[in-house]
Order: sequence, then structure tokens, then C-alpha cells
Amino acid sequence: MGLAVAGVVAQAQVPKAPDVDEYRRHALTRAGDVVRGATLFADDQRLACAKCHSIDGSAGKAGPDLAAAGDAFGRRDLVESILEPSVRIAPGYGTVLVETRDGRTFQGVLKQADASGLRLMGGDGLLVTIGKDEVLTQDGGNVSLMPEGLHAGLTLQEFTDLIEYLTSLKQPDSALAGHQGMPREIPELVRPVKVRPFFSQELKVPRGRVQTGLTAFHQVPGLSNSFLVLHQKGVIWRMEKGGDAETSSVFLDLSGEVFSDRGPNGLLDLAFHPRCRENRKYYLKYQVFEEGTVATVVVERLLSADLRSDSGQAGRRLIRIVSVAEDHSGGCVQFGPDGFLYFAMGDTGPHNDPNGHAQNMGLLLGKMMRIDVDRTGPGRGYGVPKDNPFVDQAGVPPEIWASGFRNPWRFSFDPLNGDLWLADVGQDRVEEVAVVRRGENHGWSVYEGFEPFSNQYRKEGVSYTPPVFAYGRKYGNSITGGHVYRADPASSFYGVYLCGDFTSKRIFGVTRKDGVLGRVRQIGTVPQGLVSFGRDEAGRHYVVGYEGMIYQLDFSEADFDGIRGE
Repeated sequence: MGLAVAGVVAQAQVPKAPDVDEYRRHALTRAGDVVRGATLFADDQRLACAKCHSIDGSAGKAGPDLAAAGDAFGRRDLVESILEPSVRIAPGYGTVLVETRDGRTFQGVLKQADASGLRLMGGDGLLVTIGKDEVLTQDGGNVSLMPEGLHAGLTLQEFTDLIEYLTSLKQPDSALAGHQGMPREIPELVRPVKVRPFFSQELKVPRGRVQTGLTAFHQVPGLSNSFLVLHQKGVIWRMEKGGDAETSSVFLDLSGEVFSDRGPNGLLDLAFHPRCRENRKYYLKYQVFEEGTVATVVVERLLSADLRSDSGQAGRRLIRIVSVAEDHSGGCVQFGPDGFLYFAMGDTGPHNDPNGHAQNMGLLLGKMMRIDVDRTGPGRGYGVPKDNPFVDQAGVPPEIWASGFRNPWRFSFDPLNGDLWLADVGQDRVEEVAVVRRGENHGWSVYEGFEPFSNQYRKEGVSYTPPVFAYGRKYGNSITGGHVYRADPASSFYGVYLCGDFTSKRIFGVTRKDGVLGRVRQIGTVPQGLVSFGRDEAGRHYVVGYEGMIYQLDFSEADFDGIRGE
């Protein structure tokens, strides 16, 4: 339609559509209407959010369950997840692409994978079953099932209403909220631990790009100013710090071997042999892509004579464990005080552990392993300690030390008494911390935290060991294990286990008394995603930020006994 003005036909001005920044700004600075947002969420014609996302805790659809979205994620995170859905896909919800032998192509989230084939769920909520013999190729994707540009069909206020509704979704108190090991409230310290940058410079991959994705931080044995920093893509830097001077160099580049294209895969951790200064041996845990599948490997490598670089010699692969769904591979390898190497594997997915990997004692999935790297055994590049709990049990791999884990992300040994503290990433309800002992079953997927999860793989006569501590989505949704503080016996933190949450960036302090939770505190926060902790030979503690920074924890002015409100 045109308007005639002084003999000239003028076209009506079409309002310019808001750009992404306008949606972001409006949702972060204006209030929305929860009721209108709920209506939009349920509208199958406009958004169809409810087809992909459950909000009842069932996690039965193709997208993540949003029952506790307002607890698990900040407002900004929710905004970004809609504006840029493929930037950070939640583990276990990456797309899988399958081409069948008859030329058909399927795309969806993997819900089941076993000897018979696959089951994928698409954005329409329908399950597709594909027989194993039908599959020609199977590949993961880095594109979310949530379509790009979803916001474009909404006004600025409608988008803000939708965000308001998502932030209103809170985790209800469970029947066990207030349990001694899962307190309703975790108090904050009046004087929190200070978090100070340890290295000021940004880490760069060999091509010169600043990269997110740091995974671990370790001091080189005997070299007080020399540290190794691991990157998910397969690069290890050697960082040296003396006073205000800092230098960095590439210690080892395995980016051509390490698989990190999808999900939480990549170079995950490093452990030095207890006699590293004499034998120069160290060990890496990472994922590889071989024969069309993802597998986790533990590899022995050799340092150079001066301990300042890798020797350049080929590594010796100790073990290879095939994943099922490319997720939940655990993230730690450590030597115990007994001199044996411990490493943990998660159930490797999909969500709900539908095949019961963690409870299947015939598999290494969902288990803690303990091996002797100083010996070799029949058909193995390592020995099995004679006192491992299942050495003489038929059908059980003798490497297994404990079972029943979902995704153990960091464990460590108390340097005073040898207790093995482990943080296990939960699914939809809780994150948990356990002290693990020989032969124990820690319950997944029969239990999640202190609560029953599923009876599908419950077995008569099996005892399940509860965690020491668990917390709900109010405090985070991805736990990272740390270390027991033993630096200064006079400190109020002496004997406190330090752990934190990747998403909420909170740091927690936990004590145990008579085998159960004693006290728990929020002791500080980290500016970046809390992916790992570190500890040097002097007992100082560090935090690894996923986005690229290493921080040192300063306990000097903090008081574990002083909490807000008292």
C-alpha cells in the first residue's frame, strides 16, 4: 500500500525487525509475564517447546528437562540458549546423524544404543528404532535440535515473557530435602576464600587463537615454579612463574590424536608416577575416535631428562574402553598412596543409563579402576593388584575397585589418611560427593544421591553406599571434585574437602564426621566455569577456569566457622 504525497507515491515504512542484541537486552533488563510465557511454551503452533522439553522431571523428551531451569541456569544463560542454541549443547543432548543402508537419513537425540540397534528421538518427540544391521554410518553433530532463529517469531516482550517463565521453574523440595547429607540451605561464609588470578596471560593454541576448554592443572614434580596446563583439544602447556615473570610453551601437542569434536570429550587429566623424578613416567587420560566409535584411553608417556618437556617418544597405551553414547567418560586419573593408578569411567550414556552399565559388573563402565603400572599381566600392559576386590570373581574384570557411578568428575586422596573423595555428576536432580572404599557400589542408576532413581537394575542382596553430601539445582548442576585442605594445621579449613560447581561457579567446603556429612559451606565463587582443582607440593590450592584462567585460592582471611546469619 502506498501513500500519495504531493504527487509522489511513498511506500509505507516496514518496521525493522529487532536484532539479536535487542532481544538479549530486552530480556535482561525488562520484566516478563510468567503466565503469558507459560502459554507460549505450550503453544505447539508457534514454538512447540513442550514437544522437546519436559517440565515434570521425567527427562523423557528429546531436549533437556526444564523442571528446575530457573535453579540450574541464570537468566543470561537461558537467554543465550535460545538465541544461540548450538553454542553450548548440554551433554547427552547433541544430535546423532544416522544413514541407513537403504539411503534414509535420521537425526535425533540418542535415547538407546545396544546390540540390537539405536533409538533416536527427534524434535517431534517420536522415537525411531533403527536395527544394527540397517546402520550404514553413524555420526554425532554439533547442531542443536532447537532451531536457530526461534526468537524471530516473537516480539521483544513475548521473548521476555518466555524467559520469565523459564526462570520461574524451580526444583521442588524433595522428600529428602533437609536430610543430613542434603541440607535445605548451604550457608555462606562471612569472610569467603579469595580467588586470585595465578597466571595473568591468556593461553593460546599453536595456531594462535585464544581457546576455551582448559581441563586440568598440575605442578611438575620437584619443580616448584613449573606447571602443566591441559586443554581439552589435546594441547599441554608448560607454564613457569617466578615472582611477576611468566613464560609459557607447548609441552605436548596431541591435537591430531585426541578426539574432542563433540560433547565433554578430549584430553581430561594427567598423573605423574610417584617416582617420576627417577623414571620420568606420566599418564594421560583422553578420548580417541577409532573404528567409527569413541573410546577412552589411558596412555603412559615419558618426560624429557630435565622434566621440562615430553620426551617425544611414542606413548604406551595401557587400556582402551569403548563408549556407547560419547558422554559420561569420567574425568580423572590419580595415583593413590599405595602407588597404584586409579581412574574412573562414567556410564558413557545415554541419559538414564538405559542399559544399566553402572550396575553391570561385567563392564568397566560406571566403575573406579585400580591397576599396577609397574607390572604387566597376561594380555595386559599393566598388572592387577592382588587385593583388588573382584580379582577372583568370575565374570567381573579384576581392575574394578568400586562401582555405581554416573560421571565421576575428579577424585583425590586425602594426603593425611588416604581417603578417596569423589564427585559424581548427577542427571536431573542432584550432584553428589562420596568417599569411596574397596568394593563399594555407589548406587547409580538405582539411586541418584540419597533418593531412589530406578528399580530397573536393582538387584536382590546388593548394598548401595550413599554419598556424604548432595545438593539440588538451587546450587548448581555439574559438580567438580577437588582436594582436602591440609596445608596449615592451624587453619579453620584444615581437613575440609574443597569442591565446586562448573555452572554456578560456587566453591563448597565439606567436612565429614562419623562417616556422614558434618558441615558444608559456600566458601567462595570463581569468575569462570569451575572445571578442575589443583594442588601443588606445598599444599597450595588452585582452580581451573574452563574459559582459560588459573586461579589461586587464598585462605588467609577466610573463616570456615563464621557464616552469614549467625
